[in-house]
Amino acid sequence: MITTAKRLEIIEEYYFSSKLREVRQLASEGKPIINMGIGSPDLKPSQAVIDAVVLAMQEENAHQYQSYQGLPELRQGMADFYENNYGVDLNPNTEILPLMGSKEGIMHISLAFLNEGDQVLIPNPGYPTYTSVTNLVGAVPVYYDLKEANNWEPDFEALEKLDLSKVKIMWMGYPHMPTGARGSLQLFEKLVAFAKKHNILLINDNPYSFVLNDNPMSLLQVDGAKEVALELNS
Repeated sequence: MITTAKRLEIIEEYYFSSKLREVRQLASEGKPIINMGIGSPDLKPSQAVIDAVVLAMQEENAHQYQSYQGLPELRQGMADFYENNYGVDLNPNTEILPLMGSKEGIMHISLAFLNEGDQVLIPNPGYPTYTSVTNLVGAVPVYYDLKEANNWEPDFEALEKLDLSKVKIMWMGYPHMPTGARGSLQLFEKLVAFAKKHNILLINDNPYSFVLNDNPMSLLQVDGAKEVALELNS
């Protein structure tokens, strides 16, 4: 058998993969299961969406390789979305990149910025993929606790006591998964200031800003955030 790369020795099965297997086993035993593992849609797309997909497949160039940066019209639509919903001005040519999903973004960002031995601040609790990808690229996870007593927000006093000299990336995400904490612009301002102070790339994983929320926010609303921050959205 061909020997695999050493990095695979520290990679475990994806958290949700093992949990979903447990769910299937319990269901097969007749147990009543409410699956809260992955937010997979339980409603099919509207007919208008289905019609648009069918129409797109009939376009003259639909069978060809697409642009590496995504269609200009798509990137412009994303820029318009940010302007209309967050009041954030983004250049569709230089500040937006369509992805297949957040996992792709997490991997590419980590590959682009992390060297072996660099440290990464990861929220606890938080999305398991942050840890998986950090380990995969040879970096070191450093967990910062989110506690209910602090509204599930970072404890900046505790963070300042850490040796941050090797920290390159800090992952965050509000509205937060799995606690549901919404965060605030004041929190975002503190996070941007913290990232600037310690020369850390701050990344907001922001797929839930419109879920049960009348006040959607973006980290990029903070003045100067673009100097130290990226945001994933969907």
